[in-house]
Amino acid sequence: MTELSRFALVAIVVAVLTAACATARTTGATEEYPVTGYVHAGPVCPVERNPPDPACADRPVGGAVLLVVDKQGKDISEIRTDPEGKFDVLLPSGTYTLVPQPVEGLLGTASAIDFAVDPSGSPELDVAYDTGIR
Repeated sequence: MTELSRFALVAIVVAVLTAACATARTTGATEEYPVTGYVHAGPVCPVERNPPDPACADRPVGGAVLLVVDKQGKDISEIRTDPEGKFDVLLPSGTYTLVPQPVEGLLGTASAIDFAVDPSGSPELDVAYDTGIR
């Protein structure tokens, strides 16, 4: 086997192992699993239309701060949404609460969301803020 063939074989093995580990990450003895979500605000238009007007769809909330708290009330992670209102975080198996923080210009605060993380699947969370438009 030539050196180039060995290199190609090693590259393939590394790629396969990397793909197999893409859904979970191990840190020390703890595996972490991805949690994703979307943060949006609405209503955007004062009158709801039927059929819905695409221009009146909820808008993403970029820069929102979300706290992940464990069942004992300990802060585990602080997340900030990207400009499209999306976020992701890796967490070990367990039960958590996502606690949205107030966002300037929006009415009140979005409701907290209880969720569980385990190897069987990754939760996708939907966080809705109120714009105050009526």
